[in-house]
Formats: sequence, structure tokens, C-alpha cells
Amino acid sequence: MDMNEIKEIFFQECEEQLAELESGLLKLNDGDRDPETVNAVFRAVHSIKGGAGAFGLDDLVSFAHVFETTLDCVRSNRLDPGPEVLKVMLKSADVLADLTNAARDGGSVDEARSRQLIKELEALANGEVPQASAAAVEPVAKPVAAAVPPPVNDEGFQPVAFSFDDFDQPEEPPLMDMPIYEIVFKPKSDLYAKGNEATLLLRDLSRLGEMSIHCDMEALPTLDRLSPESAYFFWKIQLKSDKGEDAIRTVFEFAEWDCDLEITLLADDAAPAGEELPMQPVPFDLSILDDEPAVSVGVIEEEELAAQQQDIRNAAVSAAGTASNVLQMAQSAASRAPAEKPAAAAASAAAQSAAAQQAAASAGTPTIRVDLDRVDRLINLVGELVINQAMLSQSVVENDANGTSSINMGLEELQQLTREIQDSVMAIRAQPVKPVFQRMSRIVREIADMTGKSVRLITEGENTEVDKTVIDKLAEPLTHMIRNAVDHGLETPEKRLAAGKSAEGTVRLTAKHRSGRIVIELADDGAGINREKVRQKAIDNDLIAADANLSDEEIDNLIFHAGFSTADKISDISGRGVGMDVVKRSIQALGGRINISSKPGHGSVFTMSLPLTLAVLDGMVVTVANQTLVVPLTAIVETLQPEASAIHSFGSNQRLISIRNSFCPLVDVGRILNFRAIQANPVEGVALLVESEGGGQRALMVDAIQGQRQVVIKSLEANYTHVPGIAAATILGDGRVALILDVDAIVAASRGHSLKPEMSLAAAG
Repeated sequence: MDMNEIKEIFFQECEEQLAELESGLLKLNDGDRDPETVNAVFRAVHSIKGGAGAFGLDDLVSFAHVFETTLDCVRSNRLDPGPEVLKVMLKSADVLADLTNAARDGGSVDEARSRQLIKELEALANGEVPQASAAAVEPVAKPVAAAVPPPVNDEGFQPVAFSFDDFDQPEEPPLMDMPIYEIVFKPKSDLYAKGNEATLLLRDLSRLGEMSIHCDMEALPTLDRLSPESAYFFWKIQLKSDKGEDAIRTVFEFAEWDCDLEITLLADDAAPAGEELPMQPVPFDLSILDDEPAVSVGVIEEEELAAQQQDIRNAAVSAAGTASNVLQMAQSAASRAPAEKPAAAAASAAAQSAAAQQAAASAGTPTIRVDLDRVDRLINLVGELVINQAMLSQSVVENDANGTSSINMGLEELQQLTREIQDSVMAIRAQPVKPVFQRMSRIVREIADMTGKSVRLITEGENTEVDKTVIDKLAEPLTHMIRNAVDHGLETPEKRLAAGKSAEGTVRLTAKHRSGRIVIELADDGAGINREKVRQKAIDNDLIAADANLSDEEIDNLIFHAGFSTADKISDISGRGVGMDVVKRSIQALGGRINISSKPGHGSVFTMSLPLTLAVLDGMVVTVANQTLVVPLTAIVETLQPEASAIHSFGSNQRLISIRNSFCPLVDVGRILNFRAIQANPVEGVALLVESEGGGQRALMVDAIQGQRQVVIKSLEANYTHVPGIAAATILGDGRVALILDVDAIVAASRGHSLKPEMSLAAAG
């Protein structure tokens, strides 16, 4: 595996971490204060920073570092995640995603916005909470001074900033009755190869309590035998903390497999709390604060520091000494002497840690990463298998008059196995709509800021699964619909309050399965569609005649026309009449449909109905005017043989069929598709009672039913052109091409929306 493949895996993991980050922040924004939620958010940013450091993505590392520092303040209860704080963090998550995309695709980000958010994050870490949430914050410790990390020098060392301000202050009284842990931390070379840094781990550890630390350099070889990729130092640490062993292991959570870690709880008398021990030597060079590599080492006195700086031994030794002693000085001027650890206790702790890791590993569901191209190739092959199985079955049926041969029985088993294989393969490509829904949260935040509106997005059914190809094409129409709902649908806070509503508008995005399709609804509690304004705009644009008699539904659907917009002026958000036209075309390209339900003063609901997959469907094969068609099985309610007494004429050329004391319009499919010039006799055919989205029930007249089959969908638009009334095509068992009927288009045509006459399918064969 080369570096490019490793980098691609890193960016794939970043997408998962960014989704986890957004999900956690939204939970916090909804009032969730579970510590595990905060830890999950922190881990996501920490993981992105660690991986970015391994690939030298400095901009991403720098921003993630500041973000991580602020999140650490929340994790340690030094910062309350109020609404204003989370608003900054959600924006920071957006910038972190932009930086990740720029690092992957080679693009650029808004540097001014990044710098502004860095300042806001630093202010939050310093305790400067925005006024709206300042009252809710009760600091329990001194604010942490967070700053943009100093530049990394040529050797890859990053200085650690600290302050001497506390050295002259009297030492705080020792904490009594607090457990003391002895920790042995031995990094492996893999730890550094993965972008982790021992100094940062020790810094996080120091936040758990009072800590003394010693760096063991005995394993350091001479310069001629030194390997830059090896790890020679390890640290012995004594930590006085009431956080418990789990908190200590959490610090090393992402590095525990790349180091040897021993944690031992010492006896109460192992290190008396009130005993003062002499300060440990402090071998470090003050020049590291000026971005110069530290070079001095040794036991020196403070007044001899300037002279000893000339005694250079090795940059690596100095860096290790700095990692231990800088943390020691920042913690306190006095350190505690490490006690001898019991060997048996250390072995027991290590055994328990290994057992816990093994249990955690076995509890998770194993997964693998597979390129989508390979899955698509597998699905195409299974589709061809279905077609060939259908051809083979039909050939055997045609040559076996009795239908009882062993070959015929074996083919039935083959058909069942083929169906199970296809269902299993399709399940591989099925994914929840959650990633697309999460992306909409950012769109809502940005449009709300641009329009000055207060908006809350509520999502439901995020785990509803649909084919990956459908998910990939959902983002664009949903983006336009969200922008339309916030900009046009919701009122300003002042107008909402005047109308007796809350100042905050609500946009609800839901997904659910219905009749073999996925239904996505976008609802808002705004003012609804202003039909008078829409109608007048359509007249001005010559879309309709001034005296046209249109129903409410027809007026609502005018907003889907290209170039149609009710905005008074063109802005960055709307006014050009592009958005809703794109929505309709995108949904139709997926074989779906969209309906509008709007109530003035109460809001609007946009309903999209899409197929679960673009690969296969269960259909009923029928004959119409010597043409073979496939009607999707999910649209069929029942089939029936019409009787002459049940047929009733209505108007000049309309007919109704009586079904259980109710009347249903009868639609001649052959006449609608221009397969024949006159209507067929219903008594000589078969009626398919179908139900369409928003169109009610209709009885579709066909000449005969051939049977029910699972067919592989082939795009007619991609291979030929879009044909009104036809959703797609398929290959039958005898090798002929059959057209898949668009039931909704046929029903719409029966209601007066005629199909284009020039697209007659009589010549399709």
C-alpha cells in the first residue's frame, strides 16, 4: 500500500469523524449533556488532528489544535456549552470540514473566516464567553490560555508554551486522601509514525491532577547507532488524582496500542502528601520559546543556564528532556519522588488492560472498506445473472410442455437462489440517509445567518436506508429545498411574533419507507405559498393566461418552472428562478415525483417519493397493443376482469368502472401512449387498479397479463432520450426490450396533463 492509498483512507476516516463531530454538537445543542457525547466530539477532532499531523497538513492541524483546546475546556467543565458557545463550535466544525476537503482536493478556504473563528475559539478557552451565555458559566478553575501553536521547525519539533507566573506564588496546600498512581509510559516507534506526540499526551495527563515526571534516557545509543525512526525514551510518572484509572487510560486511548502502558495504584503511605522533596533538575533551553530547537541538557542551576547553553549534546535528547521537565515546571515547582512499584500489581493491571481491550474488540462488529466501483461491478454482474436465468427459464418452459421435468424443478431453485443473491447484494449498497441529512444542518445555519432568521432543523428517520446511488443524488435537490424553505417559507422573527408564532422557525426533514419507495418530506411552519403572488408572477412571465382557471395544486406547481421566482430582488440566496426547477428535474431523473401541500399562514410540505434502488424492481409484465410493458408491482392494488355492466361513460370520451359500489376512472394505456388511435373495448382487456402519489386511484386498461417478474432496470434516458410516460427499460427473458411504465405520468395524463404527442412509442417495436 503506497502513501496515496493511506492518505485516501485517512480522508475517508475524516468523513466519518466529521459526521460524528456534527452529530455530537447537534446533540449538545439540543440539551444533551452526557459526558460521553462530549468525549466523542473531542475524540473526533483529536483523531483528525493526529492523522493530519502525520501527513504534514499544517493548516488543518493548527485549526484542529485550537478547536481541540476549546473542547477540552468543555470536557473538563471549565466551559459551559451554552447556545452561543455551540454556535461558534458548529461554525468551527464547518471550517474543519472545509479544511479537510481543501487538503484532499487541493482547493482553498476562506482564510479570513478561519482566523476569525480561531480568535473566537481562543476567547472561549480563555473564559471570554459571549454575553448571551456568560451568566450560565461558572468557572471552576483558572482559564486555559489557548493560542495558535507555534510553527513546527525543520526537525518536526513543536515548542510547548508555558508561563513562569505561578512560580513566585505560595504553593497550594497538599490535597489529602487523594489516590496516587504510578504510570510507566513507553512509546513505540509506531506512536510517532502515526502523528502522535508524547508531549501532548503528558500535557493532557497533567490536567487530571498533581503530577511528577521523570524521563528515562538510558536506552539512548550513541549518535552513529541512533535511528531517527526508533523510540528510545520512556517516562515514569506519579499522578495524584481523584479521576480514577479510567480517566488516565482515556488520555492514552488513541495511543494505547502503540505504547507499553502500566498503571499502578500506590499505597496511601507510598508518598506522604505533606512531604516536600527537592526540585528535580530542569534541563531545557529557553530558546525553544523563540522557535529554535532546544540543545542543552544536564543538571544545571538557574544562574548557570546561559553558560550551559553552549554545551550541545543532541537535539533529540534535549527534546525528550523538555517534554518531561516543561510539564513538570508548568505543574508546580516541587515534585514528588517516585516510589518503587509492586511488580505483581503492575502485572495484574497490564493483564486487566489486555482483557478489557480484547473484550472491546470482540464486542464491535467487524467491517471492511470496499471501493464503490467493485460493488457496482458486482451488482451489474448479478443483474446479468438475473437476465440469463430468466432467459434459461423461458427456454425450458417453451420446450417442456408438461412442466414437470427435473430441469424445470432445478430452475425454480435457481430462481430462488438468484433472488436471494440479488437481495443480499442490493443490501450491501443500501445506506442510511443520515449523512445527507447532517449536511443540511450546515445549509440551515448559513442561510439563517444570511437572512437574519432564527431557524431550528429537526430531522427524523435518519437511519432509513436507500440505495447509495439515490443518496448521492439527493444532496442537490435537498439543498435547494432547504434554501427555499428558510428564505421564502419562514418569516422574519418580527413577523412571526406579530402572527402569534415563536420567533424561531422550524424546518422538519423526515424520511420513511412506504410501499417499496422512500418518502422524504420537508415541512416548515412559515407563511405558506402566497398563491396570488405566484399566479401574478406566472402571468407576468407569460406562463399562464390571465383568465386561466387553475386549482391550488396547479398554482403551487408553477414554482417548478424554469426561471420562476417570487423574490423581489436577486440575492446570493435566491431570485434567479433556478432552485426549484433543479429540484424537479433531479427528482424526475431518479424516477421519483414531488408534491406540494401548502396552507397559508401555517407552512408548506414538500413530499418526494423515490425508488429504493435504481437497479431492480418487481413488476407485472403486460401487453398493450402488441407492445410489452412492465408495471411496477408496488403501484398495483389489485387486478380485475371488467364486466360490461360495470363500465359507464362519462363526458365525450371518459369512462368509469364500478368497483365495489365506488367509481374509478378507466385509463386506456395504449391510447395515452399513442399505441392506438381509438380506445379499446374494456371488456376484452384487464384492469389494473393502481394508486399514485397524490393522484388517487385509477384503473389502467391493458390487453393481457403475461406474469410477474423481477426485472433489471436499464436507463432509457441515458441510452436513448427521455420518453414521457416511460420510467425506464429492461431486458426480458426472450431477449426483447420492455418499457417500464411511469404510473404517475400516466395518471397525470388521464387528468388532463397530456403527454407530448411527438413522443409516440408506436415505432419502438
